[in-house]
Amino acid sequence: MEKEKREYQEKKRILFLGLPWTFTNYTIGEDLLTVKKGFLKTVEDDCYMYKIQDVKMTTTLMERIFGLSTVICYTGDTTDPQISLTHIKHAREIKGFILEASELARQKKRTLNTLDIGTIETEDF
Repeated sequence: MEKEKREYQEKKRILFLGLPWTFTNYTIGEDLLTVKKGFLKTVEDDCYMYKIQDVKMTTTLMERIFGLSTVICYTGDTTDPQISLTHIKHAREIKGFILEASELARQKKRTLNTLDIGTIETEDF
């Protein structure tokens, strides 16, 4: 039996009343995060889940009033090192899904995240 693939579809919302009157759509799947922006000219930006290194959720006072939050994904992608899912509902659930899916994607691809801790090379005198 095939495992069911989970996917989230969310729209960026205006802060006033949390209504989805913007032209930004977020699609969060197990392998890919897609941000599609625009009305007359559309721009679609993708990021593979295995490239997402860390996720942060922020909530301002106005966002809390209307039940919204912003999820920020820090990636190893050169074109977009920080992807913000702005003013979305169900942000805590989506943040958890992204963390879990990115870890599973890294394990599937057998990749490893490393950090540059600023080692200094010394010269021998």
